Amino acid sequence: MKLQFNPMEYPYPSRRTAVYGRKGMVATSQQPAAQAGLDILKKGGNAVDAAIAAAACLTVVEPTSNGIGGDAFALVWMKDRLHGLNASGPAPAGISIEQLEASGLTEMPVYGWTPVTVPGAPSAWAALSERFGRLALAEVLAPAIRYAEEGYAVSPTLSYFWSMAFERHRKEMEPELFGQWQGTFTVNGRAPRPGEIWSSPDHASTLRAIAESGAEAFYRGGLAEQIDAYSRANGGYLRAGDLAAYRPEWVEPISSNYKGYDVWEIPPNGQGIVTLMALNILKGLEPETMNDARICHRRIEAVKLAFEDGLWEVTDPAFMESGAVQRLLSEEYAARQRERIAEEALLPGTPPIPTGGTVYLCTADDEGNMVSYIQSNYMEFGSGLVVPGTGIALHNRGHSFSLNPAHHNALQPGKRTYHTIIPGFLSRDGQPIGPFGVMGAFMQPQGHLQVLLNTLDEGMNPQAALDMPRWRWESGRKVLIEPSFPEDLAEALRQRGHELEIGSNPGMFGRGQIIWRDPGTGVLCGGTDPRTDGCVAAW
Repeated sequence: MKLQFNPMEYPYPSRRTAVYGRKGMVATSQQPAAQAGLDILKKGGNAVDAAIAAAACLTVVEPTSNGIGGDAFALVWMKDRLHGLNASGPAPAGISIEQLEASGLTEMPVYGWTPVTVPGAPSAWAALSERFGRLALAEVLAPAIRYAEEGYAVSPTLSYFWSMAFERHRKEMEPELFGQWQGTFTVNGRAPRPGEIWSSPDHASTLRAIAESGAEAFYRGGLAEQIDAYSRANGGYLRAGDLAAYRPEWVEPISSNYKGYDVWEIPPNGQGIVTLMALNILKGLEPETMNDARICHRRIEAVKLAFEDGLWEVTDPAFMESGAVQRLLSEEYAARQRERIAEEALLPGTPPIPTGGTVYLCTADDEGNMVSYIQSNYMEFGSGLVVPGTGIALHNRGHSFSLNPAHHNALQPGKRTYHTIIPGFLSRDGQPIGPFGVMGAFMQPQGHLQVLLNTLDEGMNPQAALDMPRWRWESGRKVLIEPSFPEDLAEALRQRGHELEIGSNPGMFGRGQIIWRDPGTGVLCGGTDPRTDGCVAAW
């Protein structure tokens, strides 16, 4: 049978149904990764083991959005409480604004070595496994190693984004560096088509070294030396010393209460606080007294106001003002922000926000453990750099840094930047409801807000909440909407001053997953976004 390449249709005409399970569940954007996580559960692993297995698989089966050389965050419900893990890495010790300005840069570039920060994803796998895992890391990473060695059939949505990334990399990258990327991430010199097999033996070897060493090889061993050598040979700033000094950080999650539910996010340097600020603004309003247009208008305005603060203040918490998080999440501050919402669209002074590439997954087991996990190379394949002989695609997370020394998120050596990837979690009265997330750069807080409100205001199940048409605030009064967005609602928003445009592809609106647990029966209900090749694997 000859395989035909059909560009992905947008929007998808079909809708999935919610999936139910009792003994375990794994939801993510690629079926092989979800199935790998479920297999680990069936082997006696817990929700954390399943999450690590799925995350490692996703570096292979969805390399357009994440990789071994990216960052990660996790929220873990275990032992009757929620734990947070920040596995985002800092800028190299040898980089500075002065150096970049002297080289002629006025802003952080997208590609090449300059935006590369210390990758945190391998450290997340090791830290989660050591603290909460039940199975050996080598057993948990075995499915990912197998997929990398033997290959897998590329799915349609993945092929679509791979093709876009290929064209962008070919146009924007230096030929020599693009050649290294092309030699790793193409089939016959081009992006793989739906149904074609892609494999990466180098990727498999790297995963095996991480599994056998508990990620020590990546940070303080042979892989670190290879990364260092490639950086030095190409004028990069990242060094083996930066990798050796890095450790992920266990953090206390932050939350806001909305209609009796506690919504949890990772604290800065993550942007989850933007979701919480928007919720705080909205919970002082009374949606039952408004029509759909007024409700949607106020949600958009709340997002604008939250981003106005987030994009200016959020950065490495060591560089934020003391008490900034408490101030931004206070009821008094939310009340002042609420008063700024008028009947017409605001014109905030925030810059346009770009798209990006990320994967999200969530897991649950029959012991009540649940994981909300997110992992990213930031913008598609990240920096475009692939360390020779390793399959490691390095992220470009440093692109988020400002070169304005007065900005809270100004580049500094050893500093972590404003981070877009955010896992979410929902609880009520101290009991877990479950994990949720929507990937997609600066769409993520907006996606979190929309699926939460679909759930808590509209009473939708996970799949229905993810299926609903989305909007995405861009900048000023500009708002992107999906083609399936109701036209009458769109026209009503235009009448309020919003400048609406139809988004050109589903990547602009994020792709998410949700798992809720029924507090009475323990039955799990999951959903996965129709905008991706997702799967909810249940047991």
